[in-house]
Amino acid sequence: MNLADIKTVKELLTPLGFSFKKSLGQNFLIDPDVCPAMAESAADGETGILEIGPGVGVLTVECAKVAKKVVAIELDNRLKPVLAKTLADYPNAEVVFGDAMELDLTALIKEKFSDCKKVAICANLPYYITSPIIMKLLTSKLPIESITVMVQKEAGERLCAEVGSRDAGAVTVAVAYYAKAQLLFEVGRDSFMPPPNVDSAVIRLDVLENPPSKVKNEEFFFSLIKACFAQRRKTLCNTVSNTLGIGKEKIANALTELGLSETVRSEALTFEQLAALSDKLM
Repeated sequence: MNLADIKTVKELLTPLGFSFKKSLGQNFLIDPDVCPAMAESAADGETGILEIGPGVGVLTVECAKVAKKVVAIELDNRLKPVLAKTLADYPNAEVVFGDAMELDLTALIKEKFSDCKKVAICANLPYYITSPIIMKLLTSKLPIESITVMVQKEAGERLCAEVGSRDAGAVTVAVAYYAKAQLLFEVGRDSFMPPPNVDSAVIRLDVLENPPSKVKNEEFFFSLIKACFAQRRKTLCNTVSNTLGIGKEKIANALTELGLSETVRSEALTFEQLAALSDKLM
């Protein structure tokens, strides 16, 4: 069954009266080369793959071909009969119906992948919740090795940007705290049905055992990062003072101690400098 063929997908969905729901970010991948490349990047024969949002199962099938086991989490119950058919030839793949944002993923991984030496996540994420899902996966500190996902191209570039560059943002720093990010390849909008209005990219996040720089208080660090990039056109001193209510003099003194200008913008700071600033402002 060729799930990258538009005709095949329509034959599966039409009898069910299935219509694509933009609210669920449903744009099904029909490029035959993308999913095999994603699967190969994410897994080998000893890996358990957790997938989020399998759709009709095009990525699920490719992961099942290379991984030891695949468990896919699907929110849309209408896809039950479709996935039952598309995954029928892959006994190492199963579907759990539920909301990935609500499920206890640690418990799910422990239950489903006890016979796998390592676990990774591989998914074509709904673009409207890309950052929330990625941050949930990282902050939950799941027992996983990596996260390989397709995201909107612009989001992928932001997530994989170097901290301290103009392309970096709060989410860049947050991701860098937990993982090493790299952009693997780009995917054009004509690779989907129906085609979205944006191009896509596949990225991989290799989960770190420890952050690049430890901080005294993680909660304050992430609050500071959010504040730093809240008003990008303003200096770090002004935006952090306005957002967190910290005196400008205190912020200016901390920057001076770090050898930084009082008028520096947040995007110019490296991860290590942001971590050091967080400790000084505590």
